Amino acid sequence: MKTFGALILLVALAACAKGGNRSASASASASAEANNPASASDGAVVYQTNCSSCHQPDGKGLRGAFPPLAGNPLVTGTPTAPIAVVKNGLEGRVVVNGVAYSGIMPRWSGVLSDSQIAAVITYVRSSWHNRASGVSVAQVQAVK
Repeated sequence: MKTFGALILLVALAACAKGGNRSASASASASAEANNPASASDGAVVYQTNCSSCHQPDGKGLRGAFPPLAGNPLVTGTPTAPIAVVKNGLEGRVVVNGVAYSGIMPRWSGVLSDSQIAAVITYVRSSWHNRASGVSVAQVQAVK
């Protein structure tokens, strides 16, 4: 009988230890998710809902009013630049592919979550013949 009780105690301790590993595993999984590029398909939904009315469904923008995202070097360069524009907005004159634009890009931080911002930038950086790497939630969070 004592052996049976000791066996139950060992099983209970093993179950607790597994539960602790699950927590560490969940934490590691959340960290990995934050550092992996966001889903471009999720970003397509965010883009269609929030961005396409200005930048157009094809990413070509409206000449003189809203700059294109397709073939835009700011979009496909270092990810920090488009993250800063989406998070913090942009006002004033910009030149894209030789065409000047003067307008206001709204601040999306506080409207879109960091994961939505990562997803939409990943979508834009990989659409319309743009060939740039995806953006992670951690990269979005690093830009103030």
